[in-house]
Amino acid sequence: MTAPVFVVDKVPGGGEFVLDGAEGRHAVSVKRLHADEEVTLTDGAGNWADAVVVAAEGKDRLVVRITAHATEDEPAVRITVVQALPKGDRGEVAVETMTETGVDAIVPWQAGRCITQWKGERGLKSLAKWRSTAREAGKQSRRVRFPDVREVMTTKQVAALLAQADLAMVLHEDRALGSAALSTADLPARGEIVLVVGPEGGVSPEELATFAAAGAKPYRLGRSVLRTSTAGTVGAAVLMARTGRWS
Repeated sequence: MTAPVFVVDKVPGGGEFVLDGAEGRHAVSVKRLHADEEVTLTDGAGNWADAVVVAAEGKDRLVVRITAHATEDEPAVRITVVQALPKGDRGEVAVETMTETGVDAIVPWQAGRCITQWKGERGLKSLAKWRSTAREAGKQSRRVRFPDVREVMTTKQVAALLAQADLAMVLHEDRALGSAALSTADLPARGEIVLVVGPEGGVSPEELATFAAAGAKPYRLGRSVLRTSTAGTVGAAVLMARTGRWS
């Protein structure tokens, strides 16, 4: 089994290091790590260090010895998923699985047909949940570069994001729109792909027109219509495989 990942503020460059606080408690009291086991420390921004456990002290202190450290390069092709707000806890499910898949950024989108509304204190709490979910899923999937979960965007803001992308895509199942198969799309060798996932009620004609004006084209996954909480993960998986990031 690969070494468990723990998050630190700053990745040490060598010598011994004490992992304490919530992460140390998880390592000692939950994972029950002991001497000679291996761990990985990361700041979630691509910096990482491999280490070997020297000792577990008390309930929340893990002493480790650094054996290697480096910085993971940014991918040649970055994948950003714009996720329309789902109902209930399906948003956290989407963030969790997209993080495990390897997406680089997740953008919450307040689409016109979203039942869920991120406003005021509720919106702040929901965003915090998404970010916490991405952090925990990043650790669980052994990532050292966690996805950037951005502030919720309006349709106009999403259109501006699409206009800056090297490839802008909107998932849409309607073949009448001329949507091409995502599995056959012509992908860039470098740069950023932005993939928009609509709400359960679908992307409205007005939103499609706005995104088209920004340079986005419609793409489909297959014959079946996926829920909004799974479509982004499946779409990202197709792009990961086709860009070589899963090679």
